[in-house]
Amino acid sequence: MPAMVKRLPDFRFVWSHPAHAVSLSAGLGLAPAWPGTVGAAGAVVPALLLLGQPWFVLAVVFAVTFAVGVRAADVTGRALGEEDPSCVVFDETWAMALTFLAIPAHVPEWIAGFVAFRFFDIVKPYPIRAVQDGLRGGLGVMADDLAAALAAIAVIDGAAYALGRI
Repeated sequence: MPAMVKRLPDFRFVWSHPAHAVSLSAGLGLAPAWPGTVGAAGAVVPALLLLGQPWFVLAVVFAVTFAVGVRAADVTGRALGEEDPSCVVFDETWAMALTFLAIPAHVPEWIAGFVAFRFFDIVKPYPIRAVQDGLRGGLGVMADDLAAALAAIAVIDGAAYALGRI
């Protein structure tokens, strides 16, 4: 297999292929600073649009979009010459939306959920790091963010329960 050649994306790249538009969260991944945080912040709109949907609808939406994210991250990673380029932020957008929808829909909880998710996504304590290191390609890109989201959900829902907010 030939060596991958790194390339820097721009807006033309984002819209040159549907996989790039998805994996860069419609351009959020082009943020010059903290693209993962910007991508995670992009989850507010989809989470608000999905708020109140039955759990089985959310399960289908998140399963389908997880699979789409895996494929999009693979395609974009190959095109950019990196397995997990920092501009690929759909994993953060997807996982943050999951986090928002699995915790109480109140501003304090959503802010805490955002901070908790970013903490787990950046620091990657065990087992999140093991998930990232154990999987390759788009599956690895998406799965470590799923693990970070599950950790954030556990922390925020646990705190909300302890405080009598759920």
